[in-house]
Amino acid sequence: MKSCITLIGMPGAGKSVIGRLLATQLDLEFVDTDLLIEHSHGMPLQNILDGKGYLALRQIEENQILAMTPNKQVIATGGSAVYSDKAMRFLKRCSTVIFLDIDLDTARQRIHNFDQRGIARAPEQTIEMIFKERYILYKKYADIRLSSAGENPGEIVDAVLKSIANN
Repeated sequence: MKSCITLIGMPGAGKSVIGRLLATQLDLEFVDTDLLIEHSHGMPLQNILDGKGYLALRQIEENQILAMTPNKQVIATGGSAVYSDKAMRFLKRCSTVIFLDIDLDTARQRIHNFDQRGIARAPEQTIEMIFKERYILYKKYADIRLSSAGENPGEIVDAVLKSIANN
């Protein structure tokens, strides 16, 4: 087993919640790359987006991931991490990448603050457009794909643990 687990998926898939629970269960450190970015820039993601644009935020995200020294961690990435092939190849080398898969309806239900959430997207992109574009990338980079729609967090953590044991 690789020393880290990386969670990828749409905003609202539960990466942060599942990541914290998984880290506790496995006695690993939990790292949320969105929080690392906010901390290093001293502002919320939405402020970075508003001031610098979505492409700058994606570049910041790539740089933040590549600067990490992953070891015995559960890493929750931002939903747009998959736009960086370089960052994803880096994460795949040191971790098992798990795609927490939700359908579009679930994403819509869970993301109530779409325009203020800090989602790296072009201004004209809708949630449907982002979903379609990213879904292909999530599947491309995932070592394991698990549904996180309609399940409670404990069940998802159990499914992750079983999948890792069988992988």
